[in-house]
Amino acid sequence: MVVYVANPLYDAVFKYLMEDDRIAKTILAALLKKKVIDVKIRRNEYANLTRRESISMFRIDFAATVLDEDNKPHLMLIELQKTWLPTETLRFRRYLALQYNNEENMLKEEHEKYAIPMVAIYLLGHCIGKIEEPVIYVNHHAYTYDGKKVEEGIPDPFVESLQHDSIIVQIPLLHGRVNNRLEKVLCLFDQTNVADNKKVIKVDDKQFEGDNDMEYIVRRLQSAAADPDMRYQMNAEDEFFKELEARDSLIMEKDGQLKEKDEMLRKMIEGMQENGMSLDDIAKMLNKTVDEVKQII
Repeated sequence: MVVYVANPLYDAVFKYLMEDDRIAKTILAALLKKKVIDVKIRRNEYANLTRRESISMFRIDFAATVLDEDNKPHLMLIELQKTWLPTETLRFRRYLALQYNNEENMLKEEHEKYAIPMVAIYLLGHCIGKIEEPVIYVNHHAYTYDGKKVEEGIPDPFVESLQHDSIIVQIPLLHGRVNNRLEKVLCLFDQTNVADNKKVIKVDDKQFEGDNDMEYIVRRLQSAAADPDMRYQMNAEDEFFKELEARDSLIMEKDGQLKEKDEMLRKMIEGMQENGMSLDDIAKMLNKTVDEVKQII
C-alpha cells in the first residue's frame, strides 16, 4: 500500500528523525555497515531554522559505540552533514579541522592523547563531479615509502587519529535502487518519489513488511507529515531557500558583469600594447600600478 510521509530531506524532518535513538541507530548502522550498540547526540548541532546564515546546511554530531571486526565495542565520532546546494561541501571541511583540535574529542591512552576516530557522513542533495555511484566510501590507509600497505600494528590510535574516513551519499542518484540494507534505508530519501507537494514522499510500505525498524521509521515520518508545526517549519525552509536562490542569482549576475568588464579591460590593454604603448604609460592612463596591469593581462 502506498503511504505518504514527510520528506526527510527537510531539516526539520531530518532532525525529528535523528533525535529518535532507535532510528539513529538504524540509519547509522546501515551507513557504517557495523552494529551500533549505543548512540548519543553531541552538542554543536547546526540548523537553518535556528540560525539564518547564508548557507543551507544541517549538521548533527553523534558519539557512537560500535562493534568492529574484532567484536569489541569501540567509540567513534560521527559527523552527519546534510546539504541541499553544491556550495556547502567545502564549508564543512573547516568545521572538521576544528573538531580534530577539540579536547573533548581526545582519548587518553597510556598518558597520551589521541583523537577519537571520526567518520564524516555527507548526505548531499546534489551530485559531485562525474561520480555516478550513489554511495561511496572513502577510507584511509597507511603505506610505506614504496607504496606497500602497512598491516602490522594497524589499527593504531595515533594513526587512526590523523585522518577521518568519509561516506558520501548522492541523493539524486538513488533512483529507486533497493539492492541492500543501506539502499533500503535510503529509499526514504529518494526524491524521485516526491508527491505533487515536494514536502511529501510516496512510499510503498509493502517493501518493509516484517522489518520492524523500517516500519518504525515510516510511522515516524507519517507522524511528521501530519504535524502542523512540522509543516510550518518546512514552509519556513522553502522561504529560506527562495531567498538563497535569489541571492545566488544576483551574485552570479554580478560575477558575470565583473568578468565581462575585466575581459574588456584586458583587450583594451592588449590593444594599447600592440600600438606601442609601454606598461608604464598604460598604468598611468588607467591609474593603476604596473603590477596591477600585469595581473590583468
